[in-house]
Amino acid sequence: MTIMNLNEADLANAHLITPDAPETMIVVPCYNEADRLNEDVFLKALGANPNLSFVFVNDGSTDATLRILLNLQLANPRQIDVVNLRQNSGKAEAVRAGLQHACRIGAALVGYWDADLATPLDAIADFEVVLNRYANVTVVYGARRQLLGHRINRTVSRRAVSRICAGLARLATGLPIGDTQCGAKLLRNTPALNAALAQPFTAGWLFDVELFTRIAAKTVQPAHCFYEVPLAEWHEVAGSKVSGRAIVRSGLQMLCLIGQRFATRRSDPAMRKMAKVA
Repeated sequence: MTIMNLNEADLANAHLITPDAPETMIVVPCYNEADRLNEDVFLKALGANPNLSFVFVNDGSTDATLRILLNLQLANPRQIDVVNLRQNSGKAEAVRAGLQHACRIGAALVGYWDADLATPLDAIADFEVVLNRYANVTVVYGARRQLLGHRINRTVSRRAVSRICAGLARLATGLPIGDTQCGAKLLRNTPALNAALAQPFTAGWLFDVELFTRIAAKTVQPAHCFYEVPLAEWHEVAGSKVSGRAIVRSGLQMLCLIGQRFATRRSDPAMRKMAKVA
């Protein structure tokens, strides 16, 4: 596989053809993760599943993250790619760059996972089961529900923020989405996904909601293509780089996008017809 050094201008023109495309490729965005990245867990997951690959995106880190990622690739060059963004562009752009890379390679299923592994990598197999079982499902994502026996550990403040994000997601997509921010997603490599990744996200920290909205807008029956999987385990990991100011700013940006989309739906007969079908 390969190492790619990309800046924002390179993303639109970068192409990569790999004959042995992986079945599932997971993007792991990394910004100053040298002290938190558990290399052994990632390598163990790859050893257990030859059809799984990771693309680690170094988002302009200023610590030893890139060196660690390159060492990881040397340990398993067949199943690990590294994309190096020359400057810090934020998690949304790091994920978008990684997903575009995975789609160009030709992976059937592409996704993204938080580097802190708050959601264990075992959940990837659970998501794959859903996509293999239901042909009409194209987006699978984890939901941190407090169900009996499930190991979901979140602070009260995290739960409150999650509920606000879910409310924005429901307004943006028109779907009864319960959780968008757990950082564990798996998607089919489809034209709708590629179209959704064509332009940079504008909602900052809430880019997950914006991605879902873009995919829903390109889907005739979006209610049938999204699937929420209750996670068996999720643990909050200290060291989050998201500030309260960034959350508020992202929320305001998302409200603006929601307003624009409602205006578009009212004025576009095709969009109104699609909404009725869904």
